[in-house]
Parts: sequence; structure tokens; C-alpha cells
Amino acid sequence: MESDKISNLPGDAIKQILTHLPIREAVRTSVLSSLWRYRWALLPHLVFDDQCVSNQNHKTCAQINTEFSDIVDHALLLHIGPLHTFKLSYEEFLAANDIDRWILHLLRKSIKEFILQKWDGPQYKISSWLFSCQDLVRLELHNCLLKPPLTFKGFRSLKSLDIQNVTITQDVFESMTFCCPLLESLTLCNVDGFTNLKIGPRNLKYLEFRGSFAEVNLENNLNLVDVSIDLDFYLWDVPGDSINLLKFLVHLPRLQNLAIKSFFLKYLSVGALQGKLPRPCLDLTSLSISICFNDPEEILTALCLIRSSPALQELKISGACRGDLSLLFGLEDMAVLGEVENSWLDDNCQNCSFTQLRLVEVTGVSGVKAEVDFIRLLLLTSPVLERMTLQPASANWVFESLRELVEIRTRHASVQAEIIPLDSN
Repeated sequence: MESDKISNLPGDAIKQILTHLPIREAVRTSVLSSLWRYRWALLPHLVFDDQCVSNQNHKTCAQINTEFSDIVDHALLLHIGPLHTFKLSYEEFLAANDIDRWILHLLRKSIKEFILQKWDGPQYKISSWLFSCQDLVRLELHNCLLKPPLTFKGFRSLKSLDIQNVTITQDVFESMTFCCPLLESLTLCNVDGFTNLKIGPRNLKYLEFRGSFAEVNLENNLNLVDVSIDLDFYLWDVPGDSINLLKFLVHLPRLQNLAIKSFFLKYLSVGALQGKLPRPCLDLTSLSISICFNDPEEILTALCLIRSSPALQELKISGACRGDLSLLFGLEDMAVLGEVENSWLDDNCQNCSFTQLRLVEVTGVSGVKAEVDFIRLLLLTSPVLERMTLQPASANWVFESLRELVEIRTRHASVQAEIIPLDSN
């Protein structure tokens, strides 16, 4: 009789198969043979998402939610052994009492990673039981209200914290982050409850924040190597003595990767510097930046940052069109560089050389003169440039503008450089 290949698979192979199956299908493998029975219950990672419920088109929302809750209850009840990761990512309604019950169960499991992506309904007030999970290494919360008990003194083992669409007071946020001595990665997106952002963990290496903040304080974060910033604050509320490029970078001496999105470059251009920073960004190798080419201060601030990064190898630029910035900032004499003398280009061509820059990508190219001049400057001053990729915001202008740039590249830039126009669609 031919042997049963499925039943005779090695234990490691069975584990690999179960790891890649949705939890609903993994549970059903118990009927294959005695060797497979309850092997899923030893899985250290449990993920509950929309794939848990089948034939959703033929069921009411209440039936779908009940079935989903029953699956989670069943899996947790039968699970044996250590549980490393518990992830809930569900688009339908999740009852608060169900989540509370599951968190209480996880507390007994010494959970290491807890991920709650709640997409529907009101914010879930995090159960106080979660703050007792002192073995947590990773915590990710979406659409929640964070209010820990007064006895909470931080997560002693936490290394990664990701909170998005969360309501939390400034005191609670600072106590949570300052009291996590091992925290290395922090992500904040659309956080409500405070406007002055102060980042305190001294061991932090990765930081991403997006939302509306009137003030950003990165003091004492000397170990940060990767920072991504996307601020969408009300620009008319920015104080006159707000942060500038020099104040911002002095607290980031080990920075290697920096992404500046939305309005943050304007935030840094207060008291714009020309030339180079007094202290260069010696370790910065990758820079992604959003520039409004209608704003001379933003262009000069971007140039100052690029020129102050002698190790820069990869540069990504996103063109931004913010024609009403003069109203927002009260700049009466805002000049569009495409309409004025471009002496800034000649001055910078004579005094800068991007000796390590190899890859340049420019998206949202609109073809305004200041933008084309900026691209030309990069071509003329990057002797080892290998590739430049241009993605137009519109296909209407690209052919004429690119023809001029290609000619410049042929005469001046590295023979290995390529300009690749991408279809805007």
C-alpha cells in the first residue's frame, strides 16, 4: 500500500505549512491524521483577520462578527505552549468585552507581541490588563483610547511601539515612552490629545511620526539613525521661534536615513541657512524630501541639508505645489523662482560637489523653472551619479523638458547616469 505522504511529513515541514495558513484553515488540518491533530495549537504566532470568516457575502454583519469571535475564543482555549504573537486585524465591528477577554487570556500567556488593528467603530479603550503584560516586546494599536492605570510604570521589555489613530494625553504618552528603557522603534500617526511632541527614550533608533503637531522636541535622542516626519499642522500657528534646520539636526548626530514629507521642510526653513551647516551630517546616506519649488526658502534649506551630507548616496525628491503658502505664512514678497534670476544656481554650482551621490529619484515633476534648475544642479555636481529617475506629475511637459536635461547629462554628467521618464499613470 502506498504510504500517506501528508501524514508522514516531518514535524518541521508541518510547522512551516501551518505557519503560512490562515488560522481557520490551520485548525481544520486536525482532521488530516493523528500526526496533524492539534499541531496548530502549538503555533507561537496567531493572526486573526478577515480570512477567518468564510462566505461572508451570505451572512449578516452580526453573524460574521459572532463567527469571528467564536473562532478567536476557540483558538485561544485550545492553544497550548508559549504564544509569541497575537494579531487582530479586522474590518468589521469588534466588541470591547471580547477584546478585554482575549487580553486577559494573553496576560496568562506572557505574550511578546500584541497587534490590534481595529478598523471599524468607535475607539476601543485599552483594557487595563494589557498594561500588566510586562513581557511585551512589540505593541501596535490602531483606533484606540490609551489610559493606563495610575500604577503603570512602563513596559520594561518593550522595543517597538506603533500607535495610529489613537487618543492619548501628553502626560500618558511621555510616561509610556520615557518609562520604556529598551524602546528602539516608535511610530506615531494621527495621534489626538496633545500638540507638543517630546520624544524621550534615549535608546530610540527609529522614529516615524505623522499628524498635527505645533512643536517637535527631539532632545536627548542621540542614538536615532532613521527618522521619518510627515507634519500636517496648521501653519499659521507655527511660532516665530519654532525649530529650524540647525536646531533639528544638532540632536541627531548619528542620523543615517531621513524622510521629510509634507510641510516639515517649511518648518525647518525658519531662519533659513545658506551654504552648509556648521556641523555636517557625516552619517546621512539616504534622504527623502518634499520640496515646494515655489518657495525660495525651502529650496535653499534643502540645498543646505544636501550640501551638509558628504556621505549622501541616495536622494529622493517629491515636488510639492503649495501656491497658497504666502498666505499661510504672511510672506508678502514670496517670489516664484521660475520667474526670477537664478543666481542661486550659479553660486551653488561653483561651491558644491555631491561626491557620493549615486541614485536620484524625483517624483511629481511639474516642469517649473526652479525645479528644472535644481535637477540640473544635481546633474552638474554629482560626478559618480549612476541613475536619475524622473516621474512627471503630468505627461504634457515631460518631453521638451527632458530633452534639455538629457543634453546636459550627455555633456556634463557621468556617462553611467540615466534619466528615465516614468509614465505618470
